[in-house]
Amino acid sequence: MVMKSVLVPVEEHENASSVLQTALVFARHFGSCVEAVATLPLIDNYIVGEMVPLWPPAQNGTADSSREALMTFERFMERHGVQRRERALEGPSWTMREGALMGDSAVAAHARVFDVTVVGRPGSGSSGPRLSLLEAVLFESGRPVLMAPPIAPPEGSPIGDTVVIAWNRSTETARAVALAMPILAQSRRIRVLTVEGGNTPGPSGEDLVRHLRQNGVEADAVTVTPTGRTIGEAILDHASAYGADLLIKGAYTQSRLRQMIFGGATSHILSNAALPVLFAH
Repeated sequence: MVMKSVLVPVEEHENASSVLQTALVFARHFGSCVEAVATLPLIDNYIVGEMVPLWPPAQNGTADSSREALMTFERFMERHGVQRRERALEGPSWTMREGALMGDSAVAAHARVFDVTVVGRPGSGSSGPRLSLLEAVLFESGRPVLMAPPIAPPEGSPIGDTVVIAWNRSTETARAVALAMPILAQSRRIRVLTVEGGNTPGPSGEDLVRHLRQNGVEADAVTVTPTGRTIGEAILDHASAYGADLLIKGAYTQSRLRQMIFGGATSHILSNAALPVLFAH
């Protein structure tokens, strides 16, 4: 089994081209079909003090911007020589869903029938990819999210050839590894990374390596100390030194509220990763 169906929610933001490029590189590596869907985020309005939603919700976006985003996707795929699904005999292909999905939860629901959804690394301002979309797909789809970095991998490079698994022994990371098995089965190098001080009770990195080998996937295990860095910094530093083209991580082992207040590895990687990251919760 391989990652054959890739969903890309398309919006106009400053990293839109990186999302498309990352999806294309992934699709070329695995021979996937990329489906674009336009999305219009909703802003809930509430009566102060009662938290009663006002209806209808305000739309942050227009039908025109959705059509333009889909046209940008179509032009991008045609410029890179990728055929529509109906005409493709083999290799990567693309298609589009007619009409826009209203709100992040609608995108997350649609993502449940795809192997992976590609979204951009959230930006700090209104012009960047939205954290709310990434989190909706992460928490509501039951499928993994591939986060594209601001600078996408170049054409012809792989995603998933050299992989670091950020193993913190958690349920979330175990699920991420399970969902990533089609990728890992085709990887050339896999490093199971454990950072001291950032783990929950559970199997060691060596235990995970034994499990992977039982499934025909070769890997090694390394444990590092943060030495003055945060857990997230240690993970990204090691992934860079290893030459990884993909990081696999369970997201939000700590709650989102706790990460917002105290920080955490997921929050750091969401803000700073310079390579594609496969998240699952």
